[in-house]
Amino acid sequence: MTAVNGEQQLSCRVRDAALSRAFEFLGRRWNAAVLGKLHDGPVGFRELSRGIDGISDSVLSNRLSSLVSAGLIIRAVNEGPPVSVSYALTEAGRALMPALDQIALWADEHLP
Repeated sequence: MTAVNGEQQLSCRVRDAALSRAFEFLGRRWNAAVLGKLHDGPVGFRELSRGIDGISDSVLSNRLSSLVSAGLIIRAVNEGPPVSVSYALTEAGRALMPALDQIALWADEHLP
């Protein structure tokens, strides 16, 4: 095996590992839907709950916590009155939007 082939194999393994991590996280049910709802700006919990058909409040809460922990969204408490909580994309979350948009386009064109 040449040095170039070895570098290509290493590059492929690194890329494959990165893609596996990304799809393992994004493939969790509802994560991409939540991110998509935040695409246009901050949204409150109740708006998210109403805007994503089929998600329960407990699952939504879990997904929001997971996305906050991953650094893709932030949780902001607005003192009010009344006190309210909203969620928004971080820089890392916004950086993901073009890729999710492309995946959505691909799915529209190629998946039944």
